[in-house]
Amino acid sequence: MPTPAHHVAIVGGGISGLSSALAIQEASRQSGVPVACTVIESEQSFGGKIRTNQINGLVVEAGPDSFLTSKPWAFDLCDKLGLTDQVIHTNPSNNQTFCFAKGQMRELPQGLTGFVPTRLSALFSGGLISPLGMLRMGGEWFIPRHTDLEQDESLAAFFRRRLGAEAFNYFIEPLVAGIYAGDADELSLRATFPRFHELEQEYGSLIKGMRAQQRRRTVSTPTSSPQRSMFATLRGGLGDLVQALVKELESGQARLLTGHRVIEVSKVQDQASGYRLLFDNQEHILVDDVVLATPAYVTAKLLQSHQPSAAGLLADIPYSSTATVSLAFDNHDVERMIKGFGFVVPRIEGKALIAATWTSLKWPNRSKPGQTLIRCYVGGKGREQILEEDDHTIGTYIQGQLQEMIGVAGAPLFAEIQRWDRAMPQYVCGHGKRIKEIRTLMSQVKGIHLTGAAFDGLGIPDCIREGTRVGKEIVQSYG
Repeated sequence: MPTPAHHVAIVGGGISGLSSALAIQEASRQSGVPVACTVIESEQSFGGKIRTNQINGLVVEAGPDSFLTSKPWAFDLCDKLGLTDQVIHTNPSNNQTFCFAKGQMRELPQGLTGFVPTRLSALFSGGLISPLGMLRMGGEWFIPRHTDLEQDESLAAFFRRRLGAEAFNYFIEPLVAGIYAGDADELSLRATFPRFHELEQEYGSLIKGMRAQQRRRTVSTPTSSPQRSMFATLRGGLGDLVQALVKELESGQARLLTGHRVIEVSKVQDQASGYRLLFDNQEHILVDDVVLATPAYVTAKLLQSHQPSAAGLLADIPYSSTATVSLAFDNHDVERMIKGFGFVVPRIEGKALIAATWTSLKWPNRSKPGQTLIRCYVGGKGREQILEEDDHTIGTYIQGQLQEMIGVAGAPLFAEIQRWDRAMPQYVCGHGKRIKEIRTLMSQVKGIHLTGAAFDGLGIPDCIREGTRVGKEIVQSYG
């Protein structure tokens, strides 16, 4: 094997950083340009928020439990790593989602594409939205498109304007909170769901646009094509994706370091290029290029001496904190009370609970026979006060909420709480402009590259896409 002509360090061993490393390894092999790669992770394991625990027959996801299937990059990565036969989809026999609103569980209407109803008749059951609210939603056909294209409208303002306040409060807001753990009054429509802005501009109505797209897909998709659910995961949990990535990188002779925190990135003196990375144990390495695949507030500190203006913009990206509470119950205590995939809780209900997933009903083989695994989510922007409590208090709160909402009175057989402090970047209004400014400023800094969930999508497929792009671009620059 030729001696590597270049050395790249990737700071951050989450899915973004690992994807960058794999892209560098593949591009190096394909181009014939030898590139050494070192991945540095401050925690004792790789994967970032992707963490699967196998405990007493339970498959417990401490972080995300799935990836969106409409974006191909997670599927592509699974294929590269030989995991395609391990991909599983949600259980079609339990394809229902509920909303705890106005004191009881109410089924979210079927016949929905994205967040927009394509069959208004589906809204006339369940009592989630009043007759007046449904009339207001139906009037979306006649709401004029927004003409101020310079304004970065918030999610809340957009959906209130198009569908009405009631539909937003009880339908849109809880779904948005479940994805972003944020406040829809602050989140940017174009940074989170640009598709809806585009539909309004092209069709003048979300319902018209979604129905047109649905007809187009029906015509273009062969009836024999395999059906995919909206979300997918791996049979043994998403941690298998991280393990396969690490194994692939190790086989390609990448250097993988855990338990090493980078505290300084400095320019090598008297050289046109090159950086010195100092670890918290005072060891250091010298590299040609650096990929910072860390949270924006960490990246800001490491970037301060190189591009203080970009560092300031990164430091201003807000984050929210959450916690995941996993509970296992005896089937006899819950089986008559739960159905579908779970439920969401609108902010207007005044609960710290964001949502709950009936994991054993959503995915196969997530618990051993006779048990049901449930995942609950608390915190998020504006609901973070509960995170100041200890684990016992949070667990007791969740059990109380499950008893109040669905009648679960039995004690759990298993409980695990995973806290995620400042884990969810918030794409607030102005996010797109901020990221564009950061990239313009960083184009002046040779050899430092940025990626991660804070930029162009916080979902697993988006992080894989952006991490891969950065890795390929670095190797191309050596060509």
